[in-house]
Amino acid sequence: MKVLVVNCGSSSLKYQLIDMNDEKVMAKGNFERIGEQEAFVTHKVNGEKYVTKFPAMNHEEALKIVLEQLVHEQYGVIKDLSEISAVGHRIVHGGELFDKSVLIDEDVIGKIDDCAALAPLHNPAAILGIKACQSAMPGIPMVATFDTAFHQTMPKENFLYPIPYEFYEKYRIRKYGFHGTSHLYVSRRCAEIIGKPVEDLKIVTCHLGQGASICAVDGGKSIDTSMGLSPLGGIAMVTRSGDLDPSVVTEIMDREGLTAKEVNTLLNKKSGLYGITGLNPDFREIELASYEEDKPKAKIAIELFTKTIAQFVAKYAVSLKGVDAIVFTGGIGENQINIRKKICENLAWMGLDLDLAKNDVRSEEVKISTDNSKVLAYIIPTDEEMVIARDTKAIVESM
Repeated sequence: MKVLVVNCGSSSLKYQLIDMNDEKVMAKGNFERIGEQEAFVTHKVNGEKYVTKFPAMNHEEALKIVLEQLVHEQYGVIKDLSEISAVGHRIVHGGELFDKSVLIDEDVIGKIDDCAALAPLHNPAAILGIKACQSAMPGIPMVATFDTAFHQTMPKENFLYPIPYEFYEKYRIRKYGFHGTSHLYVSRRCAEIIGKPVEDLKIVTCHLGQGASICAVDGGKSIDTSMGLSPLGGIAMVTRSGDLDPSVVTEIMDREGLTAKEVNTLLNKKSGLYGITGLNPDFREIELASYEEDKPKAKIAIELFTKTIAQFVAKYAVSLKGVDAIVFTGGIGENQINIRKKICENLAWMGLDLDLAKNDVRSEEVKISTDNSKVLAYIIPTDEEMVIARDTKAIVESM
């Protein structure tokens, strides 16, 4: 079975074609700047990149071009689209409506649309991607996998906000959590590496990238996570503020005369480490600047970032009543050696003993704690697309 995994953003379309017989990625790519004349697709096969400009004005046009790449005479990986058995779609927000991946039908599309107010940049784009696939590949079964689904096992005391309960009842305002597919994958993979059932382990997973979240995984289930109603909550990120005293928001709105929409943009796109430093919103640049004497704000930003992550790990140690392992994943978690080092140093009191030599790697699956460490630490590159493909295969084969 060959499964096409599709991940639609507001102006992008990421994809992977995976042969599920051996779980080999046959091709992958990213269509960027959809809706613009300068739109282009980067198609990757066997380590080779093929970049082509196509003025795709919408997701349907972009998908048709993506499918042409897969059957391209020069660098295509299949002869005919009929070789694709199913399509798996990444959906950011499933609200309380979905706690697992599901076969897509009109009812499911309607429910994804019902959750669009909670993810206005993502869910509408995902629906466009679904409809584009249905148009281009009629009759092919499709599955939706939700970023929020893994966190639906959180107990009520961990997902409710201490605000009038009526707002939860009326508007379902609560913590949902995100990066669920990543947290699920790396926690299961961690258990495989350790050689114990995931049901017997207490794991804290740290998905650190442009967006970042921490998750407490108890026996294979999410019991708490740092992101909340939206991906804005939790730790400070590159451009997102993370958790704040709510009065900070109202005070800024009052003093600057900002609307709710304007302050939302401020907190999502102009805050975080970028907001503190004023440097380019590139974590690598900010991290490098933190070592320069004339960039004190960068040092403060990195200290804030790493300490907050350690604080969340400590918080989840309480929720879990102990920690067996900590996992680093995502672009920063997998590649930033000194960031992992700082976080682990802040957790030495827990009995986490970092092996500096083993930690001196990028994007490798490796144990980075010493043999004497009471808490294990790992780098595990995430593979959200594989989770989506596996769920898609399982659901389609059970039809």
